[in-house]
Amino acid sequence: MLLHGTLSLPFRSPLRLPSPTTHLRRLPSTAAHHNFAISDKELESRGFLLRRTPEHLNLDHLNSIFVAVGFPKRDSDKIRVALDHTDALLWVEYETTKRPVAFARATGDGVFNAIIWDVVVDPNFQGIGLGKAVIERVVEELLEKGITNIALYSEPRVLGFYRPLGFVSDPDGIRGMVYSRKNKRS
Repeated sequence: MLLHGTLSLPFRSPLRLPSPTTHLRRLPSTAAHHNFAISDKELESRGFLLRRTPEHLNLDHLNSIFVAVGFPKRDSDKIRVALDHTDALLWVEYETTKRPVAFARATGDGVFNAIIWDVVVDPNFQGIGLGKAVIERVVEELLEKGITNIALYSEPRVLGFYRPLGFVSDPDGIRGMVYSRKNKRS
């Protein structure tokens, strides 16, 4: 799933994605133009604190959210390494419990391309705008850095969540691929 721009592949390719104006609504590109579905101030008034660094992020609590939404439990040391290699990060802390309740991160080359990973919201806090809040802010941060090729992986059952946020499935029939050892021919 790609937001817009040129698809960068490890080999030369003439593939181009559609112009953002043909398939997507414009997303804000500067901090002065926040057009979020829910403001930072509104989130804070509800007791949610936005965090952009892994400092104070309890990885065991994050892992419990991963498991609750159907992701596999991950080794905390490996999560820490992944976070060290993350270009954009946003997690939401519920002030009452001091625990994470929503999370998303992006990795990439820092210039052209990024992929959003690990978008999760604690099931007890779903449906109140936290998922949208983290995606909007991660995308904005990437766009502010000049990164316009933004992709994410999503289960088919939640594709509808991402469409209003500017994401499209398979623009122009372009299909992503994932390396799989089990499908590799000897």
